[in-house]
Amino acid sequence: VQILASMDGKVMVEETELKPRLGFLYPLLSHNVSIFINSSQERDSGQYICTVNVVDDVSSMGRNVAVINLTVLVPPAVPSCHLHGTPVVGANVTLSCSSGKGKPPPTYQWQRTEPSLQFFFPPAQ
Repeated sequence: VQILASMDGKVMVEETELKPRLGFLYPLLSHNVSIFINSSQERDSGQYICTVNVVDDVSSMGRNVAVINLTVLVPPAVPSCHLHGTPVVGANVTLSCSSGKGKPPPTYQWQRTEPSLQFFFPPAQ
């Protein structure tokens, strides 16, 4: 997205899906041209570059640019877990677990708890 603002109050925002959610934090006659993004989305992640141009100023070359990297975090989806195979003595089984989304990608940790005790009573005579 490209946003052009001048101290005389003129603003030009490039037409993108971000335009309705983006605005300036302070009135444009201020020297602070901070922007806000409402309802941030994962696709808003990226590099934002602020360039300040002063008319007829050639002494600020290279000092008029600032870069901000924005990473919009996404909570992991509820994991989907499955048992593949038949859980009998001597058989192979596969336990799988995955999340459909998450940024950064979720990490997984497996932990085994002791099985519950099962009591078998001999048949009554």
